[in-house]
Amino acid sequence: MRLRTKLTLFNAISKLVIVVLFVLLLPVLIKNISSNYVDNKLIKQKNKLLQIVKSRGIEAYIENGEAYGSYLPLKEEFISLDEVEPDFFLDTIKLGKRKFTEGDTLEYRILSHTFKVKNHNYLLEIGKSVDTLDETSAPLQNIAFQVLLGMILLTILADQFYSNYVLKPLRLIIKTKLVGQKFPNFNSYRKVRTTTSDFEYLDISIHKMVETIADKFQKEREFISNASHELMTPISILQSKIENMFEEEDISDDLKVRLIEMQKILNRLKSITKTLLLISQIENEQFLKEDKVTVVELLQDVYDEISIRLQDKNIDYSIDIPENWNLVNINKFLLFNLFFNLINNATKYNNEGGYIQITGTAGHNNFIISIADNGIGINAEAIPFIFNRFKKFRQSLQQDSFGLGLPIVKSIATFHDIDIEVTSVKDTGSTFKLIFPTTLIVVG
Repeated sequence: MRLRTKLTLFNAISKLVIVVLFVLLLPVLIKNISSNYVDNKLIKQKNKLLQIVKSRGIEAYIENGEAYGSYLPLKEEFISLDEVEPDFFLDTIKLGKRKFTEGDTLEYRILSHTFKVKNHNYLLEIGKSVDTLDETSAPLQNIAFQVLLGMILLTILADQFYSNYVLKPLRLIIKTKLVGQKFPNFNSYRKVRTTTSDFEYLDISIHKMVETIADKFQKEREFISNASHELMTPISILQSKIENMFEEEDISDDLKVRLIEMQKILNRLKSITKTLLLISQIENEQFLKEDKVTVVELLQDVYDEISIRLQDKNIDYSIDIPENWNLVNINKFLLFNLFFNLINNATKYNNEGGYIQITGTAGHNNFIISIADNGIGINAEAIPFIFNRFKKFRQSLQQDSFGLGLPIVKSIATFHDIDIEVTSVKDTGSTFKLIFPTTLIVVG
């Protein structure tokens, strides 16, 4: 999952948690808000009534000692004023019930307050129906919930926009410095513009790492190329001297046997040197890609080269590829070597009376050529390392192998932008899939 998606998902989940908590707490919060609002209103009404009593006297409400009581329509609010005992004191706001002569009992939020006027103690009660509180709470909850949802959506969009803005340098670093690089061929360094110090440090660190890798690759290429060139001369000289020694008349049979063994060793060394030189030339892109040939024709050339080995092991060789598949923008010599090494391996590690099947299928945006055999197969744990140079496994130790055939295949495939997929089952067989881009194969 991409970092941007993770950040967006985290922000969305965290906000969802906040919404859930808010929804759970919303009724309590609204109830407290409504209660505080009503309490403040009751206090204002109390202060207003006390002001009237102060300016107009208690007689404005109580005449001849009779208690004062007033109810608004539907009994939503009431005010009562009555004389109480001199030592009675009360100053509270709390819930209380009132029973009416009609038999109804209603619950109110009641402000109770005692005060003195002309040495008389009076109790003032102002109440507001709890039902009216509930009526105001529900709309408030809906409004608060809608506002919250709007704010959450707005913040998610803002987070998405800001995440894209902040992570843009990171995406550029990954795209241009890692994904966009063709290893071991590296482009010149271009600093990614960013105001985030962490990304600046990452950009510089990746650049230094890439420079180090490029330097190591270049030194390895130069060493292989130079060593291969230098080794060819003494090998050729030794071969010439051995051939000259064969022409001497007084050479013994024992010496001839030793010279033949030396020739075999020199031939092996010469083959290794040529292979390393070829890999070096491929990686240094010293080959042109201007050839054109049909796939069937190229595979037939490989068959002509290897047919004797196939006949020796009685291996069935079949090709099922359209004749109108043309390889273009390729180096014929290199692709011949690619197919030759794969088919040669399929022959070398096959069983007597086995088969090699070469098939071609057209994909959505590519062409796939598969080389399958029913030979000894490859261990699953060895598959990731089969393209490593000089990596020899148990089955190759039993053959005349230098561990360079598949590395050549990989180098040629990389040079032509061909992907390779390998599937194999021990003692059952192997399949090498060559995935060609549409720029290399033309139908017609």
